[in-house]
Order: sequence, then C-alpha cells, then structure tokens
Amino acid sequence: MANAGLQLLGFILAFLGWIGAIVSTALPQWKIYSYAGDNIVTAQAMYEGLWMACVSQSTGQIQCKVFDSLLNLNSTLQATRALMVVGILLGLIAIFVSTVGMKCMKCLEDDEVQKMRMAVFGGMIFLLAGLVILVATAWYGNRIVQEFYDPLTPVNARYEFGQALFTGWAAASLCLLGGGLLCCSCPRKTTSYPTPRPYPKAAPSSGKDYV
Repeated sequence: MANAGLQLLGFILAFLGWIGAIVSTALPQWKIYSYAGDNIVTAQAMYEGLWMACVSQSTGQIQCKVFDSLLNLNSTLQATRALMVVGILLGLIAIFVSTVGMKCMKCLEDDEVQKMRMAVFGGMIFLLAGLVILVATAWYGNRIVQEFYDPLTPVNARYEFGQALFTGWAAASLCLLGGGLLCCSCPRKTTSYPTPRPYPKAAPSSGKDYV
C-alpha cells in the first residue's frame, strides 16, 4: 500500500510539472527589462517570451508582437522552443504510459510485473522530459546572463530572468522528482528455487525368504 501511495505521489508531482512546462512555454515573461542605469523609465515594462515580445504601459494597456520570421530568430531562442515542445510531448507520452502502470488502474491487472514495469518506464520518460526542460531553461537563462554582463550591450537593452523562466525551472524539478518516485516502484527480483524431486520409493519386498 505504501508503494502505491509513493507511486501516486510521483505521478501527481510529474503531472504538475508537465502542466508547469506548458504554462512556462506559453507565458511571455521569459526575460523582463532590467531597470538598471541612470535613465530609468518606469512608465512601461518590456518583456519577451518564446513566441512574442510585449510592452505593458502604466495605464494597464499591453501591446504584444508575435515573432513573425522563424529564421530571423537567434539560435538560442529556436533551440529553447524546440526543447520545450519536445519536453511537453515526452511528458504527454509519459502520462499515458505511467497511467497504465498505476496500481489504482485496472489495466494489466493480471500481470503485476508488467504493470509495474510500465509505471517505471513512464517514470523514466518523465525523467527525460524534465531533463530536456531543464536544459532548455538553463540554456536560455545562460544567454540572459551573458547578454547582461556583456559590455557591448547597452544599459537600456539589458534583461533579467522572468517569471516564466522560474516556472520552467520549477516544472523541470517536479518532473524529475515525480519521475524518480515512479522509478522507485520497480519490481523486486525474487529468487526462485528449483522444486525438489521426490526420491523413488523402495520396491516392496515379496516376503519370500531365499535359503
């Protein structure tokens, strides 16, 4: 029963991480404008995501522009897009696979070992999805740091980490943690001993005495 609870906890954590990855990919606040320097303009806030760049006015009006050309984007943004989409698709596959292996489901009820293997396999896919999301967010965050400390970058063109980037890191952590808990439900190897052979019974004596 404890193993089933651990399995369910791992699935819930990994599922929340998958939802967080979708939210992080959709949000436009991957990097926000850094109010550094002497000329600080607080009347508007600028931020960029994987799909668009937005400007928020102090009046509450928000204007966003979707990135039109895919080939015009830098390599970091293109790679981050691809990795996040791959991570989400892997998470979707992991949900279906691990659902079949959950003990609370009726699938593969006759074969307990195969059912547990499906749960472990789903956990491994969740681990892979979390790793892909972590690489994507870390790569994008490293690019922000490099541009921020680059002396050739103007002060009024520097950005910092946005909320979506932190959401992506949290999502990757949940997927890794949940996938690890699902992998803990691996079936234990049982040692099988050969069945003992019965000894042949001695033939009954005929009762005749030979002289």
